[in-house]
This record gives sequence, structure tokens and C-alpha cells, in this order.
Amino acid sequence: MDRVIAVIGGGQLARMMVPPAVDLNITLKTLVEAEDSSAAQVTARATVGDPNDLGDVLRLVEGAEVVTFEHEHIPQEVLAELDTSISVQPPPHALLYAQDKLAMRRKLTEIGVPVPTWAQVTSHKQLRRFGQEVSWPFIAKTPVGGYDGKGVRVVNHNDSLDDWLERGPVLVEEKVPFTRELAVLLARSPSGEIARWPIAQTIQRDGVCAEVIAPAPLLSHSVQKQAYHAAETIAHELGVTGVLAVEMFLVEQSPSDLSASDQVPPAKNRKGRGSASVFVNELAMRPHNSGHWTINGSQTSQFEQHLRAVLDLPLGPTDLRGRVWVMKNLLGTTYDHAAAALPAALKQVPSAHIHLYGKSVRPGRKLGHVNVEAACAEEAARQAQRAIDILFGEQ
Repeated sequence: MDRVIAVIGGGQLARMMVPPAVDLNITLKTLVEAEDSSAAQVTARATVGDPNDLGDVLRLVEGAEVVTFEHEHIPQEVLAELDTSISVQPPPHALLYAQDKLAMRRKLTEIGVPVPTWAQVTSHKQLRRFGQEVSWPFIAKTPVGGYDGKGVRVVNHNDSLDDWLERGPVLVEEKVPFTRELAVLLARSPSGEIARWPIAQTIQRDGVCAEVIAPAPLLSHSVQKQAYHAAETIAHELGVTGVLAVEMFLVEQSPSDLSASDQVPPAKNRKGRGSASVFVNELAMRPHNSGHWTINGSQTSQFEQHLRAVLDLPLGPTDLRGRVWVMKNLLGTTYDHAAAALPAALKQVPSAHIHLYGKSVRPGRKLGHVNVEAACAEEAARQAQRAIDILFGEQ
């Protein structure tokens, strides 16, 4: 039986759903931004359209069993209309918390998940009061639309945020003195089955994920327990289906160990914690950059698992294949096409699993990623970086 999934979005995440869909005899219909978009190049049933246009979306889902997403930028009114005629996974009431950071912070606080100390501000007076109460500098975020470091600012005493405050409420939160960033990736089906992958460590550069290490090195049992508990609580309480990525800050020092310049008044949700604690930063309810290593490094990739989950099929095993995996993103290239150096990269770094997205080149754009397995993270990172350098044009 040919099962049909409609996917809103035409980027690399939809593109990477195609191989497991073929294996499972699933047909993907994609709503893409342009005829040459990443997913349109490999999807037989791709339609150019706008996710903000209900007509375009309704045409996409004709004949589909379920609709899912590769990004969160779909208006709630469109989702509500879809929900009356087709299975929407994740459901609109869950996706709201990946779309609106203020709604997400309120909900996570309500269900007892640890988050940075935060507030909603609408005036300069509230902005200054938050800085006085929590300490400077702190973080400001636009509630909707931000990604890859966009819509995030570090706020100092003399910053006004005039341009943001004119547009509406702003989320402000403490600048957490984290030592590492972690990502918990799991999948949940509508019937409630959950499968989770090893916790990964993410490394950001200029607000963009540049590297992922899986499993995250030297995580204590206590930290793993906290991180998994937070992610599974979110999945259950919010009713998430499909892949859920929970990005977290890890604070491995007690406040007394921090320098005076780093001190942050402890939030209520820090009481009773040991010397290491996790705090939820961001959510994504779809396959995520932090899980690209699973294509080669897990028995079931995040892309196959997402398809299984949204169709309520049994979830696959997530056991690690190999020892340690490092994923590095290819952010731009000096070549006209990212594939120009592919022969050299494959020859010089035979251990590298190279995944290119078919995108046109522009500075800093995510054009692909490289996965490498090795005995330790340092060796895997060295080999992955060598492949990236070749693809970028630096070797």
C-alpha cells in the first residue's frame, strides 16, 4: 500500500526525508518555495506554493494521509483549517510552542521544566527593571520568526531595543553561564510511543550550529537523567508528535564557583539542583540540525523516525552505530557549486559521509554536512574538518 505524506517546506530537511520514504514505500508531496529548491530536486510530487496561503496548502494535502512540516512558519489559522480535514502531525496546539517563544516559556514554566529566568517586556521601564533584577547583560529574543541566531540580541545597559519594542512584546531572559550546549532528540508517535537518541553536544558559531558530537562526551548520569526527563516531559505535556529537538544549556558549576562578572541570581527552578543542571533554550518539532549525524550513526535516522512517527508506525531502534560521531556543517564555499570539490574530499577523507543539499552558493549558507565516526571525538572532528575544508576550498 502506497502511503502519502504531505510535507510543508522545500529545504534540506524535506530533501533528507526522501531516501527513507522510498525504503518504506511512502510517497512524499512537498510544498516548496521554488522549482529548484533543495527538496524539489529530489521529490517527484513537488508543488511551488506559499505556506501562508490556505489554497496552496489545501491543494498540497489532497490525497495525503497526514501532513507534517520541515519548518514552523505556518500560520495557526492555516493549521486550524487543515486540522478539520487531515491528520496534522505535530498537531497545531503543540506546534504553537515551537512558533512562539513567549508561549513556550510560559508553558515550560507551568509544567515545571527548567528554563532561564525570563520575562515579557513591552516598555523601556520593564527592560531596565529586568536588567536590575537579573543582572546585565541579558538576552532578548523576538517571540516569533527567529532562527540560526537571528532575532537574538545580547542587551547591555545602554541598549534600548526600540526597533523591537515598537513591534510588540519581547522575550528577555538571563544570560545563562553555560559550559556546554546539549541537544536531546526524541520521537513520539500519536499513540504515545517514544524513542530517544543519545544526547548530543552542539557547538555554535555566530549563532549557527557548526558542529555536533554524539554522544556528548563525559555527561554524568545525573545530567543525562535531567535532560531526558525534561525532553520527555515536554513531549508528553505538549502533545508533540514526530521528531522533537530540545536544545539545552548545561551549567556545570555552582554559583559560588563563578566569577563575579558571571554571577546570575539563581532562578527558582535551580533550587535543589546539584553542581550540574540543564536549562531548556529552544524547541523544534521536526528533524533538526543536531540530529543529522543519525543518518549514518544510528540504526534509525531522525528522518525515517519522523516518517514512522507521524504515520503512527512502530518506532525504530536508536542504538549507536560505531563509537563517536561528529557532524560538521558546510557553511558556504569558495566554489561555484558545493559539489565541485566532492571527488577530492571523498578521496582524501574516505571516512567522511558527505551530504550535499543542492543549494546555490552564498556566503555562510548551509550547503551540506559531513558525518565522521572514530574512536574519539577529537579524531572524528579532525577528519570531518578536513573534509569541510576541502569542500569549502581551503585545501
